Amino acid sequence: MKGAVIGASTVLVVAVIVVVCVVSFKGRAHGGEGEGQMSTSVKLIKSFCQPVDYRETCESALEATAGNATSPTDLAKAIFKAASDRIEQAVRESAVLNDLKNDPRTSGALDNYKELLDYAINDLKTTFDRLGGFEMTNFKTAVDDLRTWLSSALTYQETCLDGFENTTTMDAANKMRKALNRSQELMENILAIVDEFSEMFANLDLPSFDRRLLADNGVPSWMPDAKRRLLQVVSPGSPDFKPDVTVAADGSGEFKTINEVLAKVPPKSATTYVMYVKAGTYKQYVFMPRNLTNLVMVGNGATKTVITGSKSFMMNITTKDTATMQVIGNGFLMRGVGVENTAGAKNHQAVALRVQSEMSAFYECQFDGYQDTLYTHTSRQYYHDCVIIGTIDFIFSNAQVVLQNCLIQVRRCMDNQQNIVTTQGRKEKWLAGSTMIHNCTIAPHPEFESSARRLKTFLGWPWKEYSRTLYIQSEIGGFVDPQGWLPWLGDFGLNTCYYAE
Repeated sequence: MKGAVIGASTVLVVAVIVVVCVVSFKGRAHGGEGEGQMSTSVKLIKSFCQPVDYRETCESALEATAGNATSPTDLAKAIFKAASDRIEQAVRESAVLNDLKNDPRTSGALDNYKELLDYAINDLKTTFDRLGGFEMTNFKTAVDDLRTWLSSALTYQETCLDGFENTTTMDAANKMRKALNRSQELMENILAIVDEFSEMFANLDLPSFDRRLLADNGVPSWMPDAKRRLLQVVSPGSPDFKPDVTVAADGSGEFKTINEVLAKVPPKSATTYVMYVKAGTYKQYVFMPRNLTNLVMVGNGATKTVITGSKSFMMNITTKDTATMQVIGNGFLMRGVGVENTAGAKNHQAVALRVQSEMSAFYECQFDGYQDTLYTHTSRQYYHDCVIIGTIDFIFSNAQVVLQNCLIQVRRCMDNQQNIVTTQGRKEKWLAGSTMIHNCTIAPHPEFESSARRLKTFLGWPWKEYSRTLYIQSEIGGFVDPQGWLPWLGDFGLNTCYYAE
């Protein structure tokens, strides 16, 4: 990451200049005390840090790294570099905990810690490298991108810390939280600056601030035209369907397993690569790494092409690592495939699908499990005409996720449990994450119908303080408890979360 934060995008530079000018004006209007004695750079730093929540963190970091700054551009570069440096330092500090690897769960948490922080650093770099120039025609898109990538980077850090919660060594959790505290505060500060900036422009009522989330015909507004066209033909029944490779468990394709194909897919592809997975049961754990971009997977139907696994939290592994399928590379598209985790209710957390792929979409798929079935981890995700089956928290985490026209089926939990459809992981008010369930049906699974009146079911509860979940124009079955929602613990998050139906 050294040197990766050199060329800040014009969007961010303009943002910072606008915010600094406005807060400086506000400060002068209130007669800032002792301003005459301040150097120009100190005044600039204080103005830059004015709209943020963690002002002392912001000012001390910039005074240490950009004490001679002469422009907001210098400060923009410096605060990103300070955040990435703190994450890298946290990775180095985790090495001192290697002696704790005798505990399997702590060992897994440490491995996740390093992996997820690498994703966080990558998203910081993406913020600088991929944002285009400042133009009013693409302004809102640029701001949405910025919020998404920064929110993802913060969510990865929080996931690192969550991984230590159920280990036998709380000392490890405390050390890691302390190591990441400063980087999280710096990144939340950046999001605060971006938020203030975008609100200023939103108040101008510019056309680019249209908040439309979905285009027509069940296609997310961010999906590029090439993917939209591809959706018309990516079906085995279409005469124009021409996959790049075919997988068949019975040997009738070029490969028998999905993982064999992943080893041969062109990395970092700017164009789509279509994998046709024929009907069959694929007993394997599928991991699609960061460098596999714009991959398309097409099956013969969600109950015919099925990827299955059975890992669970009870095997002394982290929730993240229980997933039957993990999708990391951006631009992933899947249609007509089922993914399941058969660990069962008694084994607690057991993920079927975990997704952090930016701008990923799933059509006519089925995700079948019990607790934590669908792990919508980060980034922008879209699910259309899918079936999601589970018991507790079976749609969870902090992606900007929309589920549209989906069937959400609640199955039977254990007798000492209660079913909870969603739990959302938005920790801070500046983060972009939310779960939107639109035009969906929430119904009991056939195996649960006889017990649905005895075992309670709720729509969700606030896992993190600023959790945000919306059910819009959806059919909520009468088996759902009239209370609708559950508190997490006491009054935690009740005054800050946003839950609606």
